[in-house]
Amino acid sequence: MRVAEKEKPEEEERFSRTGEFEADVAAPTTELMQKSLFHGGVLSAFGYRDFRLLWSGAFLSNIGTLIHTTALLWYVKELTGSNAWVGAVNLANFLPILIFVLYAGSLADRLDRRRLILWTQAVMMLAALFLAVATSLGWSSMPVIMVDTVVMGIAFVFNFPAWRALVPDLVPPEEILNGVALDAAGYNMARFVGPALGAVILNVWSIAGAFYINAISFMAVIAALLAISYRPAKTGPPSVSAWAQTREGMRYVKENRWAANLLIVLGIAAFFGLSYVVLLPGIARDVLNKGAWAYGMLLGGLGLGAVIGAPLVTILNRRFVESQIIRYAMLVTSLMIILMAVSRTYWLSILATVGVGISFLMVAASINTVLQSRVERNMRGRIMSFYILLFQGTAPLGGLLMGYVSDVTSASASLFIGGSVCLALAVVIIVFPSILKDAVSPVWQGEYPGSSGG
Repeated sequence: MRVAEKEKPEEEERFSRTGEFEADVAAPTTELMQKSLFHGGVLSAFGYRDFRLLWSGAFLSNIGTLIHTTALLWYVKELTGSNAWVGAVNLANFLPILIFVLYAGSLADRLDRRRLILWTQAVMMLAALFLAVATSLGWSSMPVIMVDTVVMGIAFVFNFPAWRALVPDLVPPEEILNGVALDAAGYNMARFVGPALGAVILNVWSIAGAFYINAISFMAVIAALLAISYRPAKTGPPSVSAWAQTREGMRYVKENRWAANLLIVLGIAAFFGLSYVVLLPGIARDVLNKGAWAYGMLLGGLGLGAVIGAPLVTILNRRFVESQIIRYAMLVTSLMIILMAVSRTYWLSILATVGVGISFLMVAASINTVLQSRVERNMRGRIMSFYILLFQGTAPLGGLLMGYVSDVTSASASLFIGGSVCLALAVVIIVFPSILKDAVSPVWQGEYPGSSGG
């Protein structure tokens, strides 16, 4: 890989544009992480009461949600014995993203964001409580689980854009980057803690107990939302409709090939790579001959990898352009998935999940960085809507396919197929560097020969 040196003044200029970068909660941008975690002020946003309250409530609620998800996928595997059903439930949770995310983003700009989040959090809490009671009484079945999961998925997709827009409102402009980075860091910490606690609850209590804990955890974030002194900004109605804005975003992607290429790479990687999460119950039970504890540790490995990957990608981005990081992190992701497919050793499989967590976050964060820093400010929200669609929308579809393939063959075979497709993708973007030659953030343009700057 070629190494390029950045000049300090340009680096400082890049970070002076406070408030111009939004971060995906699951994959914060490398610029954001570098500013917030390595250049001082690591916890500065916690100095503001409202942000501190909301972060704490969200952290507890996210742990509850991940406990719920861990228990739910294991429960479906126990009920049906089918990986395809596990994939179907996962799809039901995220399918609303494909349908509603663009409209939800528009709604977040029209309504009181705190009130919208409160309503959606309340709906998710009641849905979790219903599933807990139904499971306790023996009423739960696949139709009940699917309907309940769809309801929670719809509430989540209307919650997500409003939440992302609310966080920067709780800190002054000079602390926005730090606030969003800490929000993302909290989510990744929950991704590590939640599945591990879920495994413990499944072993020492019950599946219904995991659902009850999730329902209770929503009270933390609801209490935090009621306690903050948030005042919604007074804005006029948008000049064009949400559909017109969406069409404009589509034209932008079509006319800017570098953005289209990045989104295509992300979509393929998420469909065949990130979708392997639905195979973990089958890997734990059928391949490793382990129980719920092992399954929780495999999921926890992903979260741990993401926590490690966030600072690592920041360090690498000081020396390597984003396109280089995407190429070789994609290669590592594919090899780690293949390693899990052929592994019959518990500790080696956990190591592979940690590797996937590290490398895939680096891919997603680098793509996120380029997309957000290259597009015009008034186009950024729509471009990020496409990012969400491809990052969180295609993975459940891939999970449904991979689950079906695993039922026809085996979980290991399905995982190997997904890893092989990701390997082919990595080889293509490495052998043909022109595909991502413009996948470079502005700070590198003019310094890196592989970028045309447009």
